[in-house]
Amino acid sequence: QLVESGGGLVQPGGSLRLSCAASGFTLDRYAIGWFRQAPGKEREGVSCISSSDDSTTYADSVKGRFTISRDNAKNTVYLQMNSLKPEDTAVYYCAADPGIATMNPFLYAGWGQGTQVTVSS
Repeated sequence: QLVESGGGLVQPGGSLRLSCAASGFTLDRYAIGWFRQAPGKEREGVSCISSSDDSTTYADSVKGRFTISRDNAKNTVYLQMNSLKPEDTAVYYCAADPGIATMNPFLYAGWGQGTQVTVSS
């Protein structure tokens, strides 16, 4: 089971840190992706981290602002989001898969329930 947390309401330019905690399995053996879905839009990849060497990938829209990381001791993956913009508003999901890390949501087997991020003044 994956559980996201850390969402909320933040002003433009602010920061949030999302957490993706796993229970029942060890996250460091899985590729983890963060995705988001805004109302009326398709789910899009935000960032992912591999299980083999912790290499990371970011969507162009978040490069330089978001950072994905793992804390294996806590069995948790984080998404640090800085310099948030109104267009970052969405429900954010984490997903896990034993395969390669990818920004394609259709290739992930396990999903969390999502956490709402709203960027507004």
